[in-house]
Amino acid sequence: MSPPKHTRQKGRNASAYHNAEHAGRIEQLDRKLADLGIRIKDEDSRKVTGEVFDEVTLLSLYKLVNKKVISSLGGSISSGKEANVFIAGRVEDEVETGAAVKIYRIRTGNFTTMSEYIIGDPRFASIRRTHKDIIFAWTKKEYSNLARASDAGLPCPKPFAFDRNILIMEFLGENGIPYPQMRQRLPGEAEETYEEALGLIRDLYQKARLVHGDLSEYNILTGPNGLILIDMAQAVTPEHPKAYNFLFRDIVNINRFFEKKCSIRDPHEIFREIVGEEFFEI
Repeated sequence: MSPPKHTRQKGRNASAYHNAEHAGRIEQLDRKLADLGIRIKDEDSRKVTGEVFDEVTLLSLYKLVNKKVISSLGGSISSGKEANVFIAGRVEDEVETGAAVKIYRIRTGNFTTMSEYIIGDPRFASIRRTHKDIIFAWTKKEYSNLARASDAGLPCPKPFAFDRNILIMEFLGENGIPYPQMRQRLPGEAEETYEEALGLIRDLYQKARLVHGDLSEYNILTGPNGLILIDMAQAVTPEHPKAYNFLFRDIVNINRFFEKKCSIRDPHEIFREIVGEEFFEI
């Protein structure tokens, strides 16, 4: 039995009101972004405007534009479970260059997953465990990890600045197109790339004193000079109680990706070479 006519009409009215309200909010946010000198250049980016650019994010963008960290915001590079990444303009030494703007979504960030990596990291021991504080700490953590890895000579995006839930970093790509993920293109033969990926895990641990914690073929890029690490927010120091578990999992993930492409090594042997001791799961 179909619902009464007046009920159907009420439903249509509510839907129309919701759509009009959403459109009005998008238009209002577009005006606010335009006031900051920021324009969303493509339709895909506009679709997520209401979800990504809340009042907190707009305030952070305003600060970053005011400090001349970025000069414009362009189209969407990627959209993940916790964050959206946009290409941006950045003026450095009076020359406009590209940058990437990573915005962690405050309303939909995975609080539980983030907490696992933050709680236990001695660098963030004083962080309050509210949802918003965890998101802000997560952003600061990625900035800190990228700076640490970059300073140690690891290939990764150079971080420029952060504010609340926004991270500004080096854009990795050419002519506005990001470098491909390792799963899409290897920089050379599979065996050489496999050893290069293991070398990244080793150098990150031994030189930067970090464990990536979520390494896979999705967060390693293939650049013109080889592999590049990205997505470093969850990376932890060796002092984290689960650091060795995360490290071993990174090794297993890389082995899984390459096992049908070339000969792989025993993960326990790789772990011993990196850490200097046996792996025992905690």
